[in-house]
Amino acid sequence: MKPIDLRSDTVTLPTNAMREAMSIAPVGDDVYGEDPTINLLEARMAETLGKEAGLFIASGTMGNLVALLSHAGRGDEVILGDLSHTFLYEVGGISALGSIHPHQLPDQIDGTIDLERIRLALRDPGDPHAPPTRMIVLENTHNLCGGIALTVDYCNQVAALAREHQLIMHLDGARLFNAAIALGCPITDLTQQFHSVTVCLSKGLGAPVGSVLCGSKEFIHRAHRMRKMVGGGMRQAGILAAAGLYAMDYHIDRLAIDHENAMHLARGIAEIDGLACPQAEAPASGAWTNLVYFTVDGSAIGRPQFNAVELSKQLKARGILAHALGSDGKQMRMVTHINVDSSDIQTALAQLRSCLSGT
Repeated sequence: MKPIDLRSDTVTLPTNAMREAMSIAPVGDDVYGEDPTINLLEARMAETLGKEAGLFIASGTMGNLVALLSHAGRGDEVILGDLSHTFLYEVGGISALGSIHPHQLPDQIDGTIDLERIRLALRDPGDPHAPPTRMIVLENTHNLCGGIALTVDYCNQVAALAREHQLIMHLDGARLFNAAIALGCPITDLTQQFHSVTVCLSKGLGAPVGSVLCGSKEFIHRAHRMRKMVGGGMRQAGILAAAGLYAMDYHIDRLAIDHENAMHLARGIAEIDGLACPQAEAPASGAWTNLVYFTVDGSAIGRPQFNAVELSKQLKARGILAHALGSDGKQMRMVTHINVDSSDIQTALAQLRSCLSGT
């Protein structure tokens, strides 16, 4: 039987209809700006996000890197969360390639950074000993905080602080459409306060490759140069952009199904002895989306050595793929997506119950 892959929403496969759209896409040389399908995707995503222009990027990591290289210079400081993807999982690219100094502040349980902590972290621009604070980066949805969606109100509060101190705002919106669907708000409510936004096509939207970086025309002009600098110029990439256009037409509204499946998964996990899942309850702010984090406590079932690593191995043998996280072997993540349906969730829960009960 085909495994039920809950490791990530990056494992999705393009649908037959998406493949068909890719196969007939008109293409040209994008480095010359001549690929009509890429041009259409960039313009459409920019309009959707309420920005002037867009730039097709190979990945979300490259999108965030290009954005920060375009906004900040050598020795500038960027404020971001200590659990943010840009800080933890992007190979330190902003420092290695941009000489940009990351000032990480603690992410709270709801994915936010305390406003007063941000205010206290701002450098005195007249101090020759300190790197100048240049920008703030937020992440929505916030991966390591359970895939939680940051609220419009919070984003507006951070933006007000940024304006007060003339700081630039960038949004790592890898799963931003998930956030808008979960919060039930127009996506522009979540983007209007940011100077630039990165949106990933190959996660919740189910396309095989790519992200789009959006902002002002002036910003995208600079970003185009930075994309070239990091080797991101592609040629007849409209074949890939066509998948993104198809996803925008057909895969946004269906994200609500992924969220519903994730809710059922979280509540089912919380009922299993030895597992704990905070996402079974409504968050104090924001909204849960398609990422489900839970902890494994073998001592609760009389098996102290049983942890997330062992559970992951047993699930794999039963056809369920899921990640064990961290060095302590306590946490696991499961992600719902377009290739997972409600029956797969029931199967996964049945196998989890079997593994924990030792049957």
